[in-house]
Amino acid sequence: MSRPESSLGNTLRAWRARITTEDVGLPATRRRRTAGLRREELALLAGISTDYLLRLEQGRALRPSRDVVAALARALRLSTNETCHLHLVAGRLPPTPKGIPQQMPPGVQRLVSRWGNIPVGVFSASWTLLSWTSMWAALLGDPALRPPEERNLVRAVFKEPSDKEPSDMGHPLFPIEQSTAEFKAALVADLRITHGAYPHDEEFRALVGQVMSNSEEFRDLWSAPALGSRLGGHKRLRHPLVGEIFLDNDVLKVPDHDVRIVTYTAEPGTPDEEKLEYVRVAAAQTALPLSPG
Repeated sequence: MSRPESSLGNTLRAWRARITTEDVGLPATRRRRTAGLRREELALLAGISTDYLLRLEQGRALRPSRDVVAALARALRLSTNETCHLHLVAGRLPPTPKGIPQQMPPGVQRLVSRWGNIPVGVFSASWTLLSWTSMWAALLGDPALRPPEERNLVRAVFKEPSDKEPSDMGHPLFPIEQSTAEFKAALVADLRITHGAYPHDEEFRALVGQVMSNSEEFRDLWSAPALGSRLGGHKRLRHPLVGEIFLDNDVLKVPDHDVRIVTYTAEPGTPDEEKLEYVRVAAAQTALPLSPG
């Protein structure tokens, strides 16, 4: 009976077939029986022997070292998800990223730029606000007027009562007064996922340590095994121009780049939609330059 081919072997052959010599800077040759890189070319790029690569592809070697898997991933120009998959089919745990991404991917930037009339904020996996629309600033306050350390949702939500801003300082960057126990549990549960995904991120560890030292509530939630519930929901906010306003709050995750897109929208045909539109118009008028007198 013939030996079944391994998932690792199938994966390597499939990804080798889609790479050309031009992709990796090797000189092109005229006669090639199959598409993609030859086995000896991939072996050269990965720094392993052709015989060992042959055994991997034939299923005669099933558990290459992490260094070999990483070298093959680089040679095959694999994406982050593909690299994780290659590690898994090779019987290895996927590599742990060193730090939390702090940049918005271009696709998310284009998407947010088209949502100018919607309050939208983009957060990192540590819940630091990376970018926002003008309507986000109009609804919740302009983040540009605050120092970067005050643009973190976790710090804002778990401030001690004595640290909360007095009411005469205007509305905060986040609807802190509506941070229910359910929302806080969900936020901390998401942070624990981030902690597992980025165990070597020193800045994130410092953030958790700081909030933990300042908030007993955070310490209790962090040590609880519960996963929490969804982060969004129906939120009540208080705005200085329109008073109380009820909005739907949705949180969309972009897994490949590990950012969270947070939106606030109003149900069509409701007074809340009218209030949100009033906030938008008022903000637009405020932003207009003064006409010459």
